[in-house]
Amino acid sequence: MQEPATRSFGATVTDQGVEFAVWSKHADKIELCLFDAAGHKEIARLPMKREGEEHRLAVEGVKEGARYGFRAHGSYDPDQGLWFDPSKLLVDPYAKEIDRPFGHDPRLGMFGEDTQDLIPKAIVSRDVAVKTVKPLFQPGGLIYEIAVKPFTMLHPDVPTEKRGTLAALAHPAVIAHLRRLHVDAVELMPIVAWIDERHLPPLGLSNGWGYNPVAFMALDPRLAPGGVRELRETVAALHAEGIAVILDLVFNHTGESDRLGSTLSLRGLDNPTYFRHEPNRPGTLINDTGTGNTVACDQPATRQLIMDSLRHFVLHAGVDGFRFDLATVLGRTTKGFDPESLTLRSLFADDVLEDRVMIAEPWDIGPGGYQLGDFPAPFLEWNDRARDDVRAFWRGDDHKIGDIATILAGSSSIFGRDGRIQTRSVNFLAAHDGFTLMDIVSYAQKHNEANGENNRDGHNENFSWNNGVEGKTDDPAILRKRCSDIEALLSTLFATRGTIMLTAGDEGGRTQRGNNNAYCQDNDITWMDWAALDEELIGHTAWLASLRRRFTAFSDLEFFNGNGDVLWFNAKGTAMTVPDWETPAASVLGMAIGTEDRDSVKKTRLAVLLNRANEEQDFKLPPSGKAGWSLLTPKETTAVQEAVTVPARSVSFLIEN
Repeated sequence: MQEPATRSFGATVTDQGVEFAVWSKHADKIELCLFDAAGHKEIARLPMKREGEEHRLAVEGVKEGARYGFRAHGSYDPDQGLWFDPSKLLVDPYAKEIDRPFGHDPRLGMFGEDTQDLIPKAIVSRDVAVKTVKPLFQPGGLIYEIAVKPFTMLHPDVPTEKRGTLAALAHPAVIAHLRRLHVDAVELMPIVAWIDERHLPPLGLSNGWGYNPVAFMALDPRLAPGGVRELRETVAALHAEGIAVILDLVFNHTGESDRLGSTLSLRGLDNPTYFRHEPNRPGTLINDTGTGNTVACDQPATRQLIMDSLRHFVLHAGVDGFRFDLATVLGRTTKGFDPESLTLRSLFADDVLEDRVMIAEPWDIGPGGYQLGDFPAPFLEWNDRARDDVRAFWRGDDHKIGDIATILAGSSSIFGRDGRIQTRSVNFLAAHDGFTLMDIVSYAQKHNEANGENNRDGHNENFSWNNGVEGKTDDPAILRKRCSDIEALLSTLFATRGTIMLTAGDEGGRTQRGNNNAYCQDNDITWMDWAALDEELIGHTAWLASLRRRFTAFSDLEFFNGNGDVLWFNAKGTAMTVPDWETPAASVLGMAIGTEDRDSVKKTRLAVLLNRANEEQDFKLPPSGKAGWSLLTPKETTAVQEAVTVPARSVSFLIEN
C-alpha cells in the first residue's frame, strides 16, 4: 500500500518562473538563496512560506539554469540533534543537477563559518521524460559491475575528453567489449554527487568510488558533465545494443558523516528526522553503516525522497533497476530490520518501480544487520557466502563438496526457506570492495599500505592464495598457475544457477596490487589498464558467457527437484553417496543437468566436471541415452568415449550428443 500522494519538492519550472519547495519539520525558517550564472555571487535571499512541514516559494522570472541553495534557521544544539546554522548554504535534496563537485573543507563542519563559496549550487532544470519500457534485464543473466571513471580512463579508443565519464560507456569500442562478453546488464557504481571523507585530503587521497553521497539525484559533474541528459543518452545507447543499466545507489548514509562531519544538506535541513539517533540520546547518531551516520529510511519524508529519486532515474533516464548499498538500512525501523517494512514494500507497490530490477546488498554492520536470504521477493541478493565458499574450495580448504553443489544449484539452503522454489541469488567471486580476481590468486594477505591507515582497513579474511609468490612475479610457471586458477573460478561462477555478477576487468586479470579497499585510490591502482589485460582470459570468459546464453539450465531460477533434472556423480560416474558428500577436502564433483540447447532448439544434458586437485583426474561419464558425450572447449567440440580426463585445477563442460 502506498502512502497518500504528496506535492513535489525541489525546483519546478512553471510558465511564470520556478516554484521551490523543501521539507523541514524542525526548522524555524528556510531561506532560498539565488545566485548569478557563475554560481558565485548571491543575488537574492528570500524567506520561504511555511505550509506545515513544507517550505515553498514561487519566484517569477526565474528561468531554467538558475543557481540556488537553501539556508535553514533554528536552534543549534548538537546534543539535542539540532544542527541549524544559517551560515551554511545547503544543497537541495531534490537537486537534479549541481554546478560543481563537492570538495571537503574543515569550514563545512564549523558553526558560524559561511560556506557559500564552498558548496555546489543546485541548477534549476526541466525534466525530460523518456518512454519507459519493460526492463531489458531479467534475473538469471550476467551483470557487469563498472566503476565509470576507472573503467574508461585508460581506454585507448575512447577520446580523451570523454574518458572517465558516462558518455565513454556509449563508445563503440566499449560496447563491443560488453557484447563480446554477452553482458546482459551493466551495474554502475555510484554516479550521484559525493564528497571525500575528511581524512583523505590530508593524505593526498580522494574517493574514487562514490560511496559517500550528498545528493541522491544530482549526478556528479566529474562523471556526468552533461548531467541527466548524459545518463539518458548513455542508457539509450546501451539499450540499443540490448544491454540494461542498473544504478548502484546509496541510501544508507550521507557524506555528512558523524558529529564532527560537515553540514551540507539533510543535516542542516532536519537532522532529527533524516538520521537515526540513539533512543533517549538525540545528539548521538547511530552508526549502522560504519560511516558515521545512518539514514532513517522509515521516516515518511525520507521514504518519499528515496522513492522520488528512484522514479526520477526511471522516468527521466530509463534505467532498468537498482542495486542498494548496505540495503538492510532500507528495511530498518526503530525495532530493527523488518523485511515487510513500508519502505521496502513501497518499492514494489509503485506503478513506476514495480517491474524494475531490485538488488540488495543484504547486510549492514548494525545489530541484526546480516540478512542474506531475508529480503522480500522479488529482490535479488548479493550472496557473499557463495563467494567465500567457492574461493575456499579452490584454495583447498576442508569444505564439504556438498557446499559447492548447493551453490551450483542456486543456494536453496538460503533462498529456499519457507517453501520458496526459486533462487534470488546474485553469485559473484569478486566485487568493487575486496580483491580483484587476479589478486585472489596472487596475494595471501591484503596490501592496503597506500591507503594511509597502516594496512588496518579492509577485510582480513579474503579466502585468497598466492601460488607460491606474494604479488607481482615474472615466473612463467606461477603466472600459468594463476591464470589456470582464474579460469577455474570463472568456470565455476558461470556454471551456477541464477544471476551472476562479474566485476569489470576480472575477465582479463586486472590487479589492484593487493589492495582490497581501494575506494581512495583514484589513480592507476584502480584505473583499468586495457593494454595489460590477458586476451586469453578474456576469450575464456567470453566463451563461458556464450555457454550461459546457449544453455537454459544456468539461468533457470527454479531449484532442482531431484526428479531426474540433476545427477550429482563422483569420478567413477556413479551417483554421490553420503560418504562422498561428507568427505572433507574432496577434490572432484560431477553435475549432469537437463537443459534446452538454444542453438539446436532441443533438450539435452550438460555435464560439468570440477577438479581442484593438483593433478589431472579421470572421470567416468554417466550412461548416455543418446550417442554419448562431447567435450566443449573454446576452440572445438570433441566426441569422447565413456571417460574424460579433466586437467588439474580446472572445470570441464560436456554435452550429451
